[in-house]
Amino acid sequence: MQDYYAARAGEYDQIYRKPERQADLRQMEAWLPGVFSGRSVLEIACGTGYWTPFYAPHATRVLGIDSSIETLQIARSRMPPARFPQVQLQIGDAYQPPSHDASGLPFEAALAGFWWSHIPLERIPAFLQSLHAVLQPGARVVFMDNRYVPGSSTPIAERDAAGNSYQLRPLADGSVHRVLKNFPSREQLLAAVAPWAHRSQHHVWDYFWALEYELHR
Repeated sequence: MQDYYAARAGEYDQIYRKPERQADLRQMEAWLPGVFSGRSVLEIACGTGYWTPFYAPHATRVLGIDSSIETLQIARSRMPPARFPQVQLQIGDAYQPPSHDASGLPFEAALAGFWWSHIPLERIPAFLQSLHAVLQPGARVVFMDNRYVPGSSTPIAERDAAGNSYQLRPLADGSVHRVLKNFPSREQLLAAVAPWAHRSQHHVWDYFWALEYELHR
């Protein structure tokens, strides 16, 4: 997965240019800032930093982590320190998130855009536990990802014994990559976060979904 996204870094933002998805994206871009207003945010798998500029001006601090230096370089060019002094970007492991940002304080919120679908089903509980452990009680958490829409989504090529689904994705260099891509239902999402979540909300657009919740205090 890491090698795929490193190779895809220069092409990644093309997914945000699909004409049929523009109305959804405008709604999501307008919704996100209010969710994180006045909070310190840990952004997991921030990638090229597409989403960060929409909410960062409203947050107190942002730490974005990603495993790919190639995508982080694009994110840094998108958010120069002079314009985004509250944003810090660094290499990091989504399964072992940092416990605090440069201020030394735990995070008041977390965002992971288009990451949930790449978590193997069997690793979701451990991932959530490690993420929630670095957040303050009452922290707000948002996951966003794709819905499967025939004709717009890449077809599912295979499934494994655990129920994970995979796509075959070509890149401009002619290479084809087998990529884990799950499409959870509303019920699966709510059940996964239920042990930790308070006031969960599942948002749905034509091509995307978002799960928003607060941790128990």
